Amino acid sequence: MGELRMTGERPPWEGLDGTDRHEVCVIAARSGDRRALDVLIHDLTPLVWHVARGHGLDRSTAEDVVQTVWLALLRNLGRITQPRALAGWLVVATRREAQRTWTPSRRESSLSDEMAEQQESHIGLPEDAALVDDRDQRLWRAFGKLSQRCQELLRLTVLAGRAEYRAVAEALSMPRGSIGPTRGRCLGTLRAHLEAEGGSR
Repeated sequence: MGELRMTGERPPWEGLDGTDRHEVCVIAARSGDRRALDVLIHDLTPLVWHVARGHGLDRSTAEDVVQTVWLALLRNLGRITQPRALAGWLVVATRREAQRTWTPSRRESSLSDEMAEQQESHIGLPEDAALVDDRDQRLWRAFGKLSQRCQELLRLTVLAGRAEYRAVAEALSMPRGSIGPTRGRCLGTLRAHLEAEGGSR
């Protein structure tokens, strides 16, 4: 692939969204249009970021993973056989890179660092901290009882937000219209598990 360049022409992805937009941007980036790559990074970085964070990575490691995944895409632009499935390619690449970099010790230290940050800004008295810790433990135990499919769907939709539904549907090979109902069922199951853990308060 040649060097990426900027062009002053009207971008071919203008007015498109979802997989149509991704496909056109990949093709344009292959031809050297730097704007196309910028659009892909802007649109899909939230998805890549939340997949990385969903694997238990701390913020710094997740940032490294996100950068590595985008560099991998840049190196492999010419080898992407299905540009419309770019979101799925990115999710798979992020999972692999996150699994490669994840270690239990790193996870423990990152969680403790983040807990300290959260306590400083959101938690006052030690009693409050204990209640929040107990609630979070019950929540994650309940979350761990969900199917892998539900866990992945909730991570991507709750964290990435409704604007990413089209990319999430592509990444999980699900019809976009089924994302909301399936998410609702998964949340219902999570609520039931949480109540079995001792209540949802």
